[in-house]
Amino acid sequence: MASVSEARPFLLTYEDYRALPDDGRRYELLEGEIQVAPAPSTRHQLISRNLEFLLHAHARERRLGEVMDAPVDVILDRGTVVQPDLLFVSSARLGIISERGIEGAPDLAVEILSESTQAIDRGAKRQLYARYGVLHYWIVDPASRSLAEHVLSGSGVCRRG
Repeated sequence: MASVSEARPFLLTYEDYRALPDDGRRYELLEGEIQVAPAPSTRHQLISRNLEFLLHAHARERRLGEVMDAPVDVILDRGTVVQPDLLFVSSARLGIISERGIEGAPDLAVEILSESTQAIDRGAKRQLYARYGVLHYWIVDPASRSLAEHVLSGSGVCRRG
């Protein structure tokens, strides 16, 4: 019999996640564990808007696919639901867009760092995005005014930028 210190955490499912209150908080489910983030700062929102406008114009002009911004659920599996700040789904994969969210890995996920999310964005989310097949993961760091691109390849994830 496992002791209290050895007990595994109670893992939530997508159904549990959907039952959370609509209280304005930003919830994510990372491998069955709930994460809550405060509202983004105005600087974060301005960066997100500007990047979204650039990506959207580029994708629309070339008919490449759809760009979306948070909050939209990206359902990677029954116990993992994330809300990247921005995402892109290519035209060839538009079928993963459903009424409830993106059901599978987007082609691109973008996270804009904040003090409260940077550890998760650089760690757990980077690993999850690679595991579930997100081809491109951008981490935007407002403090250093930089963008790091992580590209999934057959041999793993390489970092550029």
